[in-house]
Amino acid sequence: MTGDPADIRDALMRAVGRALAWRESVAHGPQRPLKGYAEIRASADFSTPEDGLGAESTIAALADFAEPGLNAMTGPRFFGWVIGASHPVGVAADWMTAAWGQNTGNHHATPSAAVAEEIAARWLLDILRLPSGCSVGFVTGATMANFVGLAAARSRVLRDAGWDVERDGLFGAPPIDVLIGDDAHTTVFAALQMLGLGHERVKSVPTDAAGRILPGEFAKIVAGCGGPLIAVAQAGQINTGAFDPVGVMADAVHARGGWLHVDGAFGLWARACPEKAGLADGVDRADSWATDGHKWLQTPYDCGYAIVAHPEDHRRAMTAAATYLPSEATDERDPSHLVPELSRRSRGFATWAVIRHLGRKGIAEMVARHCRQASRFAEALGREPGIAVINEVVLNQVIVRFGPDDEDGDRLTERVIARIQSDGVCFAGGGRWRGRWVMRLSVISWPTTDEDVALSVAAIIGAWRAVRQSA
Repeated sequence: MTGDPADIRDALMRAVGRALAWRESVAHGPQRPLKGYAEIRASADFSTPEDGLGAESTIAALADFAEPGLNAMTGPRFFGWVIGASHPVGVAADWMTAAWGQNTGNHHATPSAAVAEEIAARWLLDILRLPSGCSVGFVTGATMANFVGLAAARSRVLRDAGWDVERDGLFGAPPIDVLIGDDAHTTVFAALQMLGLGHERVKSVPTDAAGRILPGEFAKIVAGCGGPLIAVAQAGQINTGAFDPVGVMADAVHARGGWLHVDGAFGLWARACPEKAGLADGVDRADSWATDGHKWLQTPYDCGYAIVAHPEDHRRAMTAAATYLPSEATDERDPSHLVPELSRRSRGFATWAVIRHLGRKGIAEMVARHCRQASRFAEALGREPGIAVINEVVLNQVIVRFGPDDEDGDRLTERVIARIQSDGVCFAGGGRWRGRWVMRLSVISWPTTDEDVALSVAAIIGAWRAVRQSA
C-alpha cells in the first residue's frame, strides 16, 4: 500500500463493505459457522508470503478466508455461552478507535481516551448503582477484571497483615484464606492461579441446587479462618443465573477485616434493570467487582471492567513506573494505574458510545426484555413432553434436559444439541450441571425478538422430536 489517500480509502471502504454485508446477512443464514476448524485449516495456505499483495486484495482475501468460519454471535438467534452481539454503534466507535491508532496507556499519550474512560466509568457506576468513588479499569474481559480486583484484594489484606506484596512478593508472606463457592466460574480460578494464590488451595463453600453459596456454611468457614481473608461471590451463575447472598457474605467478611470480590460478568447488569435489581441486593457492599461490556452492554470484543471500591489499593496493585512515563502527582486519570497493560486500545470510546446511544432506560429495557424472553423459552419448552427445564429462570439463563434423568438422557441431550447446531435455525451449547448433560440457552443478544424466540423454540422442539423418534 502506498501513502496515496485514495489507496487508503479504497482499502478501508472495502473492509467496511465486506463487514456490512456479513452483518446484514448473519440473521438469514445458519446460526453457526459454515465450516469447522479442520475444514478451514485444510484449505488454508500456511506458506510465508514472499511478495506483497495489494491492499484491497488483501482485505478481500482475509474476508474470503475468515467468513466461512465465523459464528453468528451478532445474530438474533445465537444463545450459546453468554455472548453479546456487538451493537453497531459500538462497532462504529471501535472502527474509529482502530483507525485513530492510539496507544492509550496513559493520559499524556491520548488525553481524549483517558477522558472517555473517566466519563464512561462514571456512567457505569451510576447505571450499576455502585459507589461513586470506585476506580474503574478497562480490561479485556471478566478474566482480567477478576485478576485486577483480586490483585487489589491481595495487596490490601497482606498490607493489613504487615506485608508489602508489591515489593516483596509472596515468598514468606502470610497465607491468605480464599473462600469461593463450589459453582464459581472458571475465570476466577484462572485469576487466582495467575496471582499465585492457587486454584486448588481455596476453601470451597457448599452451594444450593441453583449454585448459590449457602450462607450458614459460609459463616462456618469464615469463622475457621485465622489470617488474611478474601472471599469471592457470584452475581449470575453461568448455568442458572442465580446470585450468591452477597449482603450476608459482606457482613461476615468485613467483620473479619477481609475483602469481598464479586464476579458479575453478566449478572451485575441486573442492577441496571429495576425489574431485576432485587436479585443483586447487597452487591454494592463488596470491595471489588468484575463485569463485562461485551456481554450485556453489547460493546465489541474485547471489553471488561475491573471496579474497585478502594482506589489506592487498586492503583498500588496495578501501577507500573518508568522514567519515560508520566510520574507527577496529579488528579488526572492515568489509565495505566488501573490495568496490567501499558500498550492497549481504548475501550473507553466504544463504551462511551454504546451507553450514550442506549442511555440508562435503553439498557434497563434491554435487560428486562432478555429476561422475559428467557422465561418464554422455559415456559414453551417445559410444556413439551420429554423436555425438562432444570433451573428456576431468574435472569437470562435457561438449562434444559431431554429424555430421562440418566445416562440415556445425557446421550439424547447431546444428540439434540448436535441436531440444533446442524439445523442452524438457532445456536445453543451444552455442558454438565450436577453431573448431567444439559443444553444451555443464554438470552443476551440485543437484536433478539420475541419472534426469534418462537422460531428457536419450534426448532428445539423439532430437533427433540426427530431425535426421540430415531432413538
